[in-house]
Amino acid sequence: MEAWRDTIIISSIGVYMVLCVGVGLWAMRRTKTVRDFFVAGRDLGILVTGIAMFSSTMSGFGFVGGPGLVYALGMASVWIVITSAVGYAISDFLLGKRLRLFAGLRDSVSLPDAVVARYGDETSGLLTAIAILLGIMGYLATQILAMATVLQTVLQNTGWWPGITLVTCVIISVSVLLFYSVTGGIVASVYTDLVQGSIMIVAGVLIFLTTLTVMDGGATGAMNVLMQDDPEGMGPWGTIGLVGCMSWYFMFSVGSVGQPHIVTKAMMVRNIRNYRYMPVVTVIGYSLTALLWISIGLIMRALVVSGQHPELAAPDAAAAEFLGNYAHPLLAGVVFAGLFAAIMSTADAFLNIGAAALVHDIPGSLRRRAGKPAIPDSLEKQRRELFQARLGTVFLAGIAAAFALYSFYVNDRLVALLGAFGWGTFGAALVPAVAIGLNWKRATPLAANTAIVFSLVVNFGIEVFNVRIPGGVHGGTVALLGALLLFFGISLASKPQPIDPEIEAIMDI
Repeated sequence: MEAWRDTIIISSIGVYMVLCVGVGLWAMRRTKTVRDFFVAGRDLGILVTGIAMFSSTMSGFGFVGGPGLVYALGMASVWIVITSAVGYAISDFLLGKRLRLFAGLRDSVSLPDAVVARYGDETSGLLTAIAILLGIMGYLATQILAMATVLQTVLQNTGWWPGITLVTCVIISVSVLLFYSVTGGIVASVYTDLVQGSIMIVAGVLIFLTTLTVMDGGATGAMNVLMQDDPEGMGPWGTIGLVGCMSWYFMFSVGSVGQPHIVTKAMMVRNIRNYRYMPVVTVIGYSLTALLWISIGLIMRALVVSGQHPELAAPDAAAAEFLGNYAHPLLAGVVFAGLFAAIMSTADAFLNIGAAALVHDIPGSLRRRAGKPAIPDSLEKQRRELFQARLGTVFLAGIAAAFALYSFYVNDRLVALLGAFGWGTFGAALVPAVAIGLNWKRATPLAANTAIVFSLVVNFGIEVFNVRIPGGVHGGTVALLGALLLFFGISLASKPQPIDPEIEAIMDI
């Protein structure tokens, strides 16, 4: 079996790529309107939706960036795992049912649609769409970079294409992604999520058990090696300290409620009465798959420190190196295929919400702000909007691919840190206006708009000017705290705004 390792891994990835083409073609037959393309016709079951929710996070960010972050920063990365699980529960409690009711009441196909319905203000919807467009660049670039990094490592290690460059891998990855996304829309994404999420729950447990057998002495031996090498990194706060870890705790728990690729899944549920089961599916599924994140990062660091494995070319190669050298060939092949499925479906979700912002939300808000009459709904209009959505998907994928390469070659960003920037951008911009605003009647459009603009300026200012905040505090946390203070302060200082009776009735539920 070991002699066939390379063939099994390459074959598994190849079969998955073919499967993507098949899923795209199948989903295309179910994608007739913009509603199908963006919210799957609001006809998904709880199991499909719940697995799609946690799969949207455990993708390139979790399976490539996660182990790389543990490898580089020690136990500090574990706080992301713990708090993200808490964040799913918070998200389901604050937004799940309410967002689905908003979508049904006003036929919303995007998060900005729900924001406009809540505040009755087109500017709020426009700024929400802009925040989504800016935020997906970091996160979508994470997925593309992760997929290309894994593909390059696999092809080089197996000797199938030893001289392949990262640029070539990006082109291959984006080409498959585009076919999959343009044809199938969100339908392709959520059903791929169902398959890969189920696989990754099992694989996460099996990989964790495998890491216990790689070194002499098992987990105890590995931890002894790491403690002798870097006691601080293996402490409860890792290498970034207590304050830094707490800032990550805040951003990844509270900030999860502002992640559009997660919360918009609530708009796709068919039967809202079963929504109470959603937290069970998402939290348990995420926790089991996260075993891969933690265990691979720690064991690869221990192997390198002990001299049993060469120093990694980059921390983000930890997962690919472990699967290619230490996991059972069949398990490695399945996990690699599942990894590509996770990345592909999550990238599709980001392309989907980005295309909605680009071709549906922003033009619609600008048209209504200008006082232009709504375009009557017709079959021709639906076909035109569907074509525009697919064209916007291609455009966003090209921009994100360029950003991914820039971040890697010019800015030298780890996959996980690039993803954390996207997470922070979403969280700071959307938690006040969406998570708080859809629950608090006192919130005003002015407060929501100010919070969004402030968060974007602060978040991008910290990133562009490479500002280092004392105590290892993450920039997204600073932006989110400031945005929340502004949001509450302006809302309380402003005159209460009237709320549509139907919207108010939903907020009372």
